[in-house]
Amino acid sequence: MLLLHGVRADRREMLGRARFLNRLGYGILLIDLPAHGESPGEHITFGAREAEGVQAALAFLERNQPGEPVGVIGVSLGAASLVLAKPDPAPSAVVLESMYPTIEEAVSNRLRIYLGDYGAHLAPLLVEQLPLRLGIAPAQLHPIEQTGALHCPILIISGSADSHTRLVETQRIFAATPPPKELWIVDRAGHVDLHAFAPAAYETKVAEFLRKYLRHPA
Repeated sequence: MLLLHGVRADRREMLGRARFLNRLGYGILLIDLPAHGESPGEHITFGAREAEGVQAALAFLERNQPGEPVGVIGVSLGAASLVLAKPDPAPSAVVLESMYPTIEEAVSNRLRIYLGDYGAHLAPLLVEQLPLRLGIAPAQLHPIEQTGALHCPILIISGSADSHTRLVETQRIFAATPPPKELWIVDRAGHVDLHAFAPAAYETKVAEFLRKYLRHPA
C-alpha cells in the first residue's frame, strides 16, 4: 500500500492509516511528496509536479516487489497527484479522499471560505497566474478528467460538510469515474483526516474495499 498525504503535510499524516493497514498484513510505503517534508522542491504545484513523486514511488515498488498487487490511498493533494500521475501499470485498487475536481473550483472554494461569496470572484485572477508563477497551465490540474485513466477499482471518499471540496463536486467526480467504483460520504465530516474523524467506520469500509480487489496478505 502506497500512502499519499495532503497539502503542506508529510508522510507522518498517514501513520494512522499505515498502522491500521499493517495490522491487516499489508506492507506500507510512506513518502513525502515533492516540496513537502524531506523531499526537495521549491513550490507546491497542486499535483502537477507532485505526480512525479508518485510515479517514482510506484516504480520503486515495481522494482522491489515485482508481481505484487499495489493499492494506493491518496488524501486531497495526494489523491490529485496520483490521478495526475497517470500510472502505468495501474494500481490494483485506489482510494481517493477529499480530492478537488478542478483547480478553478479548488481555488474558488478556498477563497469563499476566507472571504465569503465575493472571494469566489477573485479565483480567475489567481488561476491565471499559474503559468507565470509555476509554469503550469490550469488545464493540467483537472483530476476529474483523468480518473478514468487509472483503469482500476476506485473508492471515492469525502465529508458531507467539506467546504474545500463540496459534496456536489465529489458526486461529479464519482459520476465521471468508470466502474468498478464505490462512493462513501462521511456524515458531518469536513476537509479533515477522515480516518481520525471516524476510525471504526473508515477501517471497516476501506478494509472491505481492499479485500475485494487486492490479494489478501498472508
